[in-house]
Amino acid sequence: MVLNEMAENYYSGFKKISLQFITAEEFKQIEKTSVHLRFKKGETILKQGHQPTHIAFLQSGIVKFNFFSEGNGKNTILTLVSAPKILGGANLFYKDNNLFSIVAVEDCEVFLIESNILFELLKKNGRFAVALFQIASDMFKQSILNFISVANKQKEGRIADVFLYLSGEIYFGTSFNLSLTRKELAEFACCSVENVIMTLSKWQQEEIITISGKKVEIKDINKLKQISKIG
Repeated sequence: MVLNEMAENYYSGFKKISLQFITAEEFKQIEKTSVHLRFKKGETILKQGHQPTHIAFLQSGIVKFNFFSEGNGKNTILTLVSAPKILGGANLFYKDNNLFSIVAVEDCEVFLIESNILFELLKKNGRFAVALFQIASDMFKQSILNFISVANKQKEGRIADVFLYLSGEIYFGTSFNLSLTRKELAEFACCSVENVIMTLSKWQQEEIITISGKKVEIKDINKLKQISKIG
C-alpha cells in the first residue's frame, strides 16, 4: 500500500533504525505489508491465546496489556503504553499463542505488519534482529517492575506507583485527563476497586492529588514518591 504523509511520519523513527541494518528495497517489503487501522477505546488489537500473525506499531493513543486468568476469572493489566511504540515485538521470537491481549485504552491508530515478512529479514541480518529484540524487551520492563511492586508493596504503595507511572511515562506531566476507569486502575494495581476509591479519597483530603471527573492533578509528587518508597 502507499503510505500517506501521516504514515510516513510515523514510520520515520522505525525506518531510521531499520535502514542501519537493511536496504531501502528490503524496507519496502515491510511497507507493502503494512495495514493502517484505527481502534476505538475498548477494542482489542492483539488477542490473548490467538496465534500471532502481525507486529503492531502504535502511531497514536494509549493501550493496555491485559492478562485474563481463566482459573479465577480475573483480569490484570500488566502495563500501559503510549505512542509511538512497537507492540507485540516478542511475537517475532516467541511463536506460541499470544500470552496477553493488547487493548485500546483510548482511540488509537495502529500499523499492522506481517510478522513472517519481518522475521525473514531478521534471519538475514543478525544485527537487525538484536536491535528489534532490544526494543521488544523494553516493552516488558515495566511489566516486570509492576510485578515487583505488587509482590513487595501494600495497596497504597502500589496505587502510588501506578500514578507515578501514568505521570512519568504515559501523560508526561502532573496534570492530565485520566483515560483509565477505577476498575482499570484496580486491575493495574492488583487491588479492589474499593481500595482505589478509598485511597484516592484519602489522598484528596491530604491534598496529594485532586480529581475532578477525568481531570487529575498531582499536587504533591514528592509525597506520592514517599508513599511509593515506604510501600
